[in-house]
Formats: sequence, structure tokens, C-alpha cells
Amino acid sequence: MTATAPRNAWYPLTWSRNVTRKLASHRVLGSDLVVYRTEAGEPVCLDDVCPHRLAPLSMGKLKGDAVECGYHGMTFGSDGRCIRIPGQQLIPANAKVPSYPLHEKMGLVWIWPGEPDMADPSLIYDLPQYDAPGWHAAHGDALRIDANYLNLADNLCDPAHVSFVHLSTLGNSASEEIPVEHNFKDKGVLVWRWIRDAAPIPLFAKYGNFRGNVDRWHYYDYVAPCSAVIDFGSADAGAITDPEDRDQGLRIFACHFITPVDDHVCIDHWLHVRNFALDDADVDQRLHADFRIAFNEDKEILERIEVVERSRPDVRRIRLGIDAAPQRMRRIVERMVAEDGESSAAQATAVSG
Repeated sequence: MTATAPRNAWYPLTWSRNVTRKLASHRVLGSDLVVYRTEAGEPVCLDDVCPHRLAPLSMGKLKGDAVECGYHGMTFGSDGRCIRIPGQQLIPANAKVPSYPLHEKMGLVWIWPGEPDMADPSLIYDLPQYDAPGWHAAHGDALRIDANYLNLADNLCDPAHVSFVHLSTLGNSASEEIPVEHNFKDKGVLVWRWIRDAAPIPLFAKYGNFRGNVDRWHYYDYVAPCSAVIDFGSADAGAITDPEDRDQGLRIFACHFITPVDDHVCIDHWLHVRNFALDDADVDQRLHADFRIAFNEDKEILERIEVVERSRPDVRRIRLGIDAAPQRMRRIVERMVAEDGESSAAQATAVSG
């Protein structure tokens, strides 16, 4: 179990395209899971362990909508209850494995690893532009990062790093001295800044055909514990007078949905939504190539930070003005983890009473 991640929350399990009629093993919050689709196409997720000899169910076979253990043939329905024990008529009441609520949205299968009756799909991040007219969504990759998912969340609440880490794609030196602004929400933070009358960043210089300087923006919208959507774009300098009119420029939403695998590994499921070149598959691939460069630059730094954190746990950090949003993000997650404990304690009390 991942100590730093709340269980009563939705997490991306995998891309919908990866869930098929073949048993597949995934790891989320330190738990091994087996995932497949029913004959009707519904995704199913069970604990990946047979309660008899602890063989992984993912090593078994799919029989209709049920999973047959590959060791002794115990068979479990899509709700996790055992429906067959070869050579034995009586099925014990405790012959079952945990099952988990799932929901499909934005090309991903999402999992709720906490209390099932709290699994409200409306809590999953909603981006109206994802399937709106005038916008195009392109699904990207699942990038493994050998670092705690909160370090990636730090990065995704932090526009300031772009000026130094992503000079070949997403940033340039014009933003170095521009302060960031922020506001806080109950379950998240919003961080932003505008860079006025400056040269376009390499990515928008490539796709925007700008002839002069631009005004550009970054809005980092983080919703705890695992969703971060970066709204960024450019327009000719002076063309946008109201910040709410960002659709008048080239605008991209870079969506990052994080899976905490365990305390030291996470997966960044990323996609983008844009308002230009809507029917151009070549632009999909070219933009994804650019994003892979940028996100691998983040991966390299975050993995090195993870190594230093584990080898030098006593090093004291200093805080800068740009750290207000990441610090708030961590406090929100800490509160959610504490609320998990309170929920579990209340449920245990109700059962014992």
C-alpha cells in the first residue's frame, strides 16, 4: 500500500485501449490487480491473488466473464466471488477476492481503490474541451517515472521550471523573471503566469507560424491527488486583452493523470487537447514527439531527485516563493490521507457496534 496516496480517490488504471479480453496485471497503490473486459465490454478489476495458495489470477484463464486460477482451478466471477471449486461442492463464504469500481473517461479506465460506496464518477477530472466541437483530443503514452508521484505532482504545479528544463520545446528565457500567481481550492491549486511581447517558445514557433512576438500563458490546474491539466498557448502580441479569451490563440491542454504504482514509482498517463489542426493526424504524431522530449526531461530530473531523497533523507530543503502551490498541494493530499483513516475507523466502529 502506498502511504502517501489516499485510497478514496479516482486514479487512472490504464488506457481503455489496453483493457481487452486478455487478463492483464497492473499495480496501483502497492496492490497487484488483474484487469479484463466482460463479453459485454465492461472493464473488470480484481485483486490479483487467489486466496487459496496466493497464485496471481493474471496467470489463469478467462472463462466467459469469470477468472479461473491457473493453479487449482478456483473460479471467480466479475464481482470477485468464487463460483467454482473443482472437486468440491461447498464454496466457503470467504472464498472471494476484492473487486474495485471502475469508470471510463477521456480514454482511460479509472479505478477507485477505497470504500466502494464512495465511488462517485463525477469526481473524476472533467475537461469540457475534450469532446467539444472545435477541439481535438489525441491520446499519448503511459510514461513510467521511478519517483514518488508527489514529486511529479510538484512538477505539475510549477510553471517556473519550464524556463530551465524545457528550452527545446516548452520554454525560453523570456519567462525567467516573470512571477507566478496562484489561488487555492478545496481539492486543488491553480497556478498561472503570462509572458507578454516575447519570442514564441519552440513548440508554438513550429505550429503557429508567428511573424513576431507573442503573448503566451501557462495555467497549471491540479486536482488532488492525481490530475494535472496545463492550459498553455500563444497569440500575436496584444491580440488578447481579456485573459478569458484564450481560445483566440493557439491553445493546448496538456493532461497528466498520474498512477501511483507504489511509494517509489508512478506512471504519467498523458494526452493533449488542442484547438488547431483538428483533422491532421500528422500533427498528432509531431506534437507527441515534442511532448515525449519534454516529459522525458522531467523524468530524468525527477528520477535523480528520487535517488538523492533516498540516499540523503536528512538533507534540509529551503523554500522559495514559487513553492506556495506545491506545498499547498501536499497539505491537501495529507488531509485526504487522514480522512481515509477517519473513514476506516468510523466504518470499523459501525461494524463492531
